[in-house]
Amino acid sequence: MSRIGNNPVAIPEGVTVDVKDNVVTVKGKLGELTQNYDSVEIKVEDGNVMVARSSDSKDQKAKHGLYRSLMNNMVEGVSNGWTKQLELVGVGYRASNQGQKLDLALGFSHNIVLNIADEVKVETVSEKGKNPIIKLTSFDKQLVGQVAAKIRGFRPPEPYKGKGVKFVGEVLRRKAGKSA
Repeated sequence: MSRIGNNPVAIPEGVTVDVKDNVVTVKGKLGELTQNYDSVEIKVEDGNVMVARSSDSKDQKAKHGLYRSLMNNMVEGVSNGWTKQLELVGVGYRASNQGQKLDLALGFSHNIVLNIADEVKVETVSEKGKNPIIKLTSFDKQLVGQVAAKIRGFRPPEPYKGKGVKFVGEVLRRKAGKSA
């Protein structure tokens, strides 16, 4: 019995959900998302999206909760949107953007220039005395997470001084340095 899969996904006002030929399309004020599915049944009833499975096979049990979570993320994304914030910790680490081009100075010999997908809005905040912050906003949760992970992958935070690119609010496990 999947606890997550059995919960209905409420459809807010202004969002439409269409189910045709194993493809779910969710449209809202921020954009449109599509998702293929198999092994489960997806129905729209009384302003809710219901995900059901026909048997208790291991494959269907696994996909039951998965597709319900994906539906919830899609509905939430096209109505409210998703945001990830990255913080650059380190002396001389900087970030700036011109449109969809993100320019990162992370202590390498050359700056890293990254072209961000058009669906993701990029904003950089640099205040004196504080670490630079990169804000990524989109209606697609998977895409925001993927772009954030790519940026973080250029310079992951290290455990001794905590330098690197980390998520805002992320707690790092710190290690003790050399003892004399």
